[in-house]
Amino acid sequence: MTKPPSASSAELAASDDVQALERLHAAAARVRQQLQRVIIGQAAVIEELLAALFAGGHCLLVGVPGLAKTLMVRTLAGTLSLKFSRIQFTPDLMPSDITGTEVIFEDRATGERSFRFLPGPVFANIILADEINRTPPKTQAALLEAMQEGQVTAGGAKHALPHPFFVLATQNPIEQEGTYPLPEAQLDRFMFQVWIDYPSADEELDIVLQTTSQPTAEVESALTAEEIVQLSAVVRKIPVAEHVARYAVDLARRSRPQAEDAPDFIRQYVQWGAGPRASQYLVLGAKAKAALAGRMFASIADVQSVAVPVMRHRLRTNFNADAEGLTAETLVRRLVAEIPLPSEEPPVGTVPRVFRSAHAGPT
Repeated sequence: MTKPPSASSAELAASDDVQALERLHAAAARVRQQLQRVIIGQAAVIEELLAALFAGGHCLLVGVPGLAKTLMVRTLAGTLSLKFSRIQFTPDLMPSDITGTEVIFEDRATGERSFRFLPGPVFANIILADEINRTPPKTQAALLEAMQEGQVTAGGAKHALPHPFFVLATQNPIEQEGTYPLPEAQLDRFMFQVWIDYPSADEELDIVLQTTSQPTAEVESALTAEEIVQLSAVVRKIPVAEHVARYAVDLARRSRPQAEDAPDFIRQYVQWGAGPRASQYLVLGAKAKAALAGRMFASIADVQSVAVPVMRHRLRTNFNADAEGLTAETLVRRLVAEIPLPSEEPPVGTVPRVFRSAHAGPT
């Protein structure tokens, strides 16, 4: 009696990948449900936070006071079984107040003294860097190594940070007194700059009614650290066609006034354009958007949907743009509208059966 043919390894891998994508889609829905118990409206902001979360990127939240930036981060941390730490940035904050410091430890039995590292608040899974622009660049830079390398160096020794590790920083865009602009190198480490706008009239009414009556509902944990790591791997395995990746690279390159194919308005209004890290985050953000939507491939539309949060903090406008009231976001939107789309976009409904291998993250 002959045995039935067994499934090929490619078919099994495809089946596992589809199941993993379904788990990510369901997990994102659970997190959204918990967030909506506390946060009213801000659906686009929540989507960008989830995309950065599953892509393993950091976010800079910008908005005027009173728009629940801190509450949103705290609520997101509450939906995840992760260690949460809040750092209130002030002008007198020192780098060691964030990363930790070495202290002298004395063994009472032997009398021997040695240095011992005491970890700072950065040793957590989710860091709320509240009002990050209120501390000098020296202290702001203390997060650079942590955000890029996932480690802290103290006394010549490297101390690994817990995994996963996310920095969600808040910034007030209207108050300039007593603030310090973020260094360009640190701005480039943030995957998204998320703008939080005023709520609609109906949403504001709901906010008032909810916050002036009964206490705010508590959220429940929807994901663990292990699940987040596994789902982040799923995002990186989402396939991206070459023409989609080329479009992302073209979008970043044409934002540079020195580029040969840069549009005239970029040459006129931009001093510095987006670097290669923008190209990487455009592709990675497109993968995350596709995964959140339950799709097994990233498209041109996914790249376009993350172009503004990826690029608006990476363009430095010049005096001409400032004089005419043009912002970096306006220029990014115009760039997306004017760049011709590739003709190789696959037909709607075309779904690759097998994921590609995961690639290394942004440099």
